[in-house]
Amino acid sequence: MDDSTTVGALRDEVRRFVEERDWRRFHNPRDVAMGISVEAAELLERFLWRSDKESADPAVAGSPEVADELADVVIYCLSFADAAGIDVSDAVRAKLAKNAVKYPAEAWRGRAR
Repeated sequence: MDDSTTVGALRDEVRRFVEERDWRRFHNPRDVAMGISVEAAELLERFLWRSDKESADPAVAGSPEVADELADVVIYCLSFADAAGIDVSDAVRAKLAKNAVKYPAEAWRGRAR
């Protein structure tokens, strides 16, 4: 569904979910940013004490539990964008453009540091 669902449509679904529960008053940028951090830690916890090989195993990396944690991170990110008035597509494209200058492909290809 990634090919047929827009960021805007997902953002609308998250906004509806929040509004139906009267949570908007709790979804200020600071608290939602903290939520992103908590959910990202829960995603990371799924890989704790696993080797690189185990972590790359589709049964681990693609597990329903990992997908749930990733979904939580994305939901909080979309909620943050909504609370802060950030256009996600514009922000991602702008950051990619900055990173292209900072990390030119010809100088960074195959390098992690």
